[in-house]
Amino acid sequence: MRIAFVIQRYGLDISGGAELECRLTAERMMKYFDTEVLTTKAFDYITWRNHYLDDEEVINGVLVRRFPVVRPRHPGRFGRLQDYLLSHDHTEEEELRWMDEMGPLVPDLIQYIKLNEEAYDYFIFFSFRYYPSYWGVRTVPGKSILVPTAERDPVIGLRIFHDLFRLPRAIVYNSVEEREMINAISGNEHIPSDVGAVGIEIPPSFSGEAFREKYRLEGPYILYLGRVDENKGCAELFSHFLRFQKETRSDLKLVLAGSTVMRIPHHPDIIYLGYIGEEDKFSALEGAELLVMPSIYESLSIVTLEAWAVGTPVLANARCDVLKGQCLRSQGGLFYENYLEFREALSLLLQSDRLRQALGENGKKYCRANYTWDIIEKKYLSLFETLEKSKRS
Repeated sequence: MRIAFVIQRYGLDISGGAELECRLTAERMMKYFDTEVLTTKAFDYITWRNHYLDDEEVINGVLVRRFPVVRPRHPGRFGRLQDYLLSHDHTEEEELRWMDEMGPLVPDLIQYIKLNEEAYDYFIFFSFRYYPSYWGVRTVPGKSILVPTAERDPVIGLRIFHDLFRLPRAIVYNSVEEREMINAISGNEHIPSDVGAVGIEIPPSFSGEAFREKYRLEGPYILYLGRVDENKGCAELFSHFLRFQKETRSDLKLVLAGSTVMRIPHHPDIIYLGYIGEEDKFSALEGAELLVMPSIYESLSIVTLEAWAVGTPVLANARCDVLKGQCLRSQGGLFYENYLEFREALSLLLQSDRLRQALGENGKKYCRANYTWDIIEKKYLSLFETLEKSKRS
């Protein structure tokens, strides 16, 4: 079979959750299918300005076709329109204008799908909210598989999305909570689906001790990995952590690694490392007392699974039902809704080596049972088999 993965941006230098999930899955599916990627020339997810020059390139063996964004996003205009839609009665036409403003606006990509529908057996669309997925699924509903990567944020309630989840031939959800949310919104239980996500791979060598030496870290630290962004709960994390330090006067450090789009408080106990590579990432996870996940909006947290893969417990924001659900199912972490719960859970974890070890081991078992590539690949192959059988019946 020939399969196209469709995603808003794609590249080795793009580490976002949906983009990373798409790339890893496309590379894995090469073993079974003729696999391609259809995407944009954008790198920056805020403006979608064209960045990549080539129309085609091969990345880790996968052919990538890139289409130009015809109009960059204007963040201010987009923000004002979204605020208006979420607070006022409005028309479907205004929601469609929101979709154009959301972007990335790539009509040539949609036209390519329309003209080449017969050349592909299936199109796998990642991230429901973006222009390529929204219009792509509507262009080839009978050949579309949607990976929504949906979070419990207000835009999922827009009318234009109500029937979108009833159109694809199949859906691959990232979590049980995501499936329950979308089922409740759209009544699409009849659509063939599975809970898939990604397989977690650990590099052959990593060392928490070597990480501490490399970055001159002394004493215990908790770790945040990912984009440092207010939308990821980082402002609240900084507030909670600094209040905790003021009240406890501990020697604990908060170590952050990843890109940043917000100001990081200047404080001796907050250490920002910038972007780090895969080996350093897993070394950082192994050396940490715990991983902290403050985000409210997640369809899946890959870094949470990576923490569990090396036996590191997690402290997660309970206002994110996906993170809370993962912690409950794995018994691999604690969670909090407010500062007082954050303080008590963090104190409990720091005071008990035995508790941290038990939670970390639980998380490792959960990861091995649900998030190896063998398991994820079998889910995709089973879904394709189901769809192919339905064609013949």
